[in-house]
Amino acid sequence: MSRLPTCSFNFLKISTLLLLLFLVLLPSSVSGECTCDAKENNRGTGETIKYKVAGIASILISGAIGVCIPVLGKAIPALHPENDIFFIIKAFAAGVILATGFIHILPNAFEKLTSPCLKGKAWQNFPFTGFIAMMSGIGTLMVDTLVTGYYKRSNFSKAQPLNGDVERAGEPVDHVHVHTHATHGHAHGSNSTSSDLLRHRIISQVLELGIVVHSVIIGISLGTSESSSTIKPLIAALSFHQFFEGIGLGGCITQARIKSSAVAIMAVFFSLTTPVGIAVGIGITNVYDANSSTSLSVEGVFDSASSGILIYMALVDLLAADFMDPKMQSNGRLQIIANISLLFGAACMSILAYWA
Repeated sequence: MSRLPTCSFNFLKISTLLLLLFLVLLPSSVSGECTCDAKENNRGTGETIKYKVAGIASILISGAIGVCIPVLGKAIPALHPENDIFFIIKAFAAGVILATGFIHILPNAFEKLTSPCLKGKAWQNFPFTGFIAMMSGIGTLMVDTLVTGYYKRSNFSKAQPLNGDVERAGEPVDHVHVHTHATHGHAHGSNSTSSDLLRHRIISQVLELGIVVHSVIIGISLGTSESSSTIKPLIAALSFHQFFEGIGLGGCITQARIKSSAVAIMAVFFSLTTPVGIAVGIGITNVYDANSSTSLSVEGVFDSASSGILIYMALVDLLAADFMDPKMQSNGRLQIIANISLLFGAACMSILAYWA
């Protein structure tokens, strides 16, 4: 069996660098002068700080439980990836992620990048939100296909049969793998499994990147809020938000079959991003100006890119892959239940948009 390539784990490094870059850029940019009438910066009262700390705990626990349910569910036979219930859970999670991109993130990006507070006519004359979302979706497609294709070709070239086995009974080379020769069957079966696992690893890490970017932004938004009436419902909404997103990400991590240490890193990374965002928001409350030109552009660009990634991942790598799977196609009952689960997941996140 050929060894699975490990460079797909570079996505973890990339996502970490992007997160750190965002955390560095935002606090340094939001203190600039605003071109619109900005709200006066208020110092955090004891009451709002108390709610924010409670929010950190609540969102941390909710996210950790959500991402761990599918991961720890490997010990439960009913939750194994090859069982029907796993398809249903993934359909629900895909609905959650799709609604997150369309209902939660994209409208926020439109609001920020079309704000009259932005300097320059270009922001008003060109639909940057849709353009950035489109390009991030195309970029995700390129990464997805190029990396997967490269390693499929690499593994295939390494698994080419010996000259004596190139042709048998007049069959061309590309049919050699159908023979019952033990060595060939093992090699090609291994390559197929390796390709599938590689794709699942890419999916899980790109999906985490998209979720992490958005999670930091919403965490900062909560951390900088000074209205108790806004913070309390937002904490409840974000707790459910992180729980559902965690289920979706955990399902993808489970299928990736990565090492336990990598699973732990990805789970912890996801669980901590929103609480870290809240903590950063608390720290920059006194200098934060939500209406500053740079603040709006930075948040809008990151929101747009995140929405493009999540929408692509939900539609292509989660829904299309599972709904066109032969097991799903041959089981009418499973198809109906999976569609209902998809709609239910999308509905849950859509309802949460009322508060978040």
